[in-house]
Amino acid sequence: MNSRIKASRITAVSIIKRYVWLIDTIRNAGQITFDEINEKWRNSSLNETKEDLPVRTFHHHRKAINNFFGIKIDCHKNNGYTYFIEDFGDIEQQTLISWLLNSASVNNMICENRDLKDRILVEPISGGQAYLAPIIDAMRNGVCLELTYKSFKHEAAGVFVIEPYCLKMFHQRWYLLGMSDKLRIYALDRVRFLVATDKTFVFPDDFDATSYFINCFGIINYGQPEKIMIKVFKEENKDKYLESLPLHYSQKVEMETDDFTLFSYYIQPTYDFRQELLSFGSEIEVLSPKWFRDEISEIVENQVLLYRTV
Repeated sequence: MNSRIKASRITAVSIIKRYVWLIDTIRNAGQITFDEINEKWRNSSLNETKEDLPVRTFHHHRKAINNFFGIKIDCHKNNGYTYFIEDFGDIEQQTLISWLLNSASVNNMICENRDLKDRILVEPISGGQAYLAPIIDAMRNGVCLELTYKSFKHEAAGVFVIEPYCLKMFHQRWYLLGMSDKLRIYALDRVRFLVATDKTFVFPDDFDATSYFINCFGIINYGQPEKIMIKVFKEENKDKYLESLPLHYSQKVEMETDDFTLFSYYIQPTYDFRQELLSFGSEIEVLSPKWFRDEISEIVENQVLLYRTV
């Protein structure tokens, strides 16, 4: 009876935390024995009773991790029965799995260091997360959604019935790409109400979410991609910042001098990309294409006029 009561207290969230803890423990060690894993488990804040990790539970977790994350925890039987994660480099290339693991890993780390919570500050995610579960359910089951949406452009909210194609996070906001009369993007923090309908749809086999956004800076897909050249000045080491955190996967270094670095991008020169470049101020200069440079120049000139007005 007691064991059944104890088992019932283990929630789905705590199980996922255990899985992530085990992945992190093995990943950080490289190779590790079960005894070493058990010792770390006894000292983990997730283990409130400080009990041992049963061997049977450990192997159950290994199997569940493989099923849930697609991560295989293998064993070197000829090396003292040490456990390791097979092909973790390939897993890190899978953006969603990597994001899930990193997010859960950070959450575990903060939970284990609650006494430092006032010294660990995170950027809040905009609203709308409550809609993620019903949207994912609708995506999986091919069910259309009816959503009440209040955009920044219109005073009144509109009601739309859409086929949910994919979700994308950009700048700490969740967005839904859906088909109605055409493909449209919806920010989840602007959704006022959402409900599944009785209408179903067939997700097109030829649609690929990664390909759809491949030439986008963020969530705006408009126009044709072009080669864009920018000059980044080195006074504030902005070139190093961009090298460590590229604006787009197509970013290339075309030339480097003691004073500046030339970067190129093959990207759609959309509003969100333009705003990102403007945010760097005088640290960068747009060189080409000419029409895009002229557009940036006009905006900068208008900004200068604003500050010259007394």
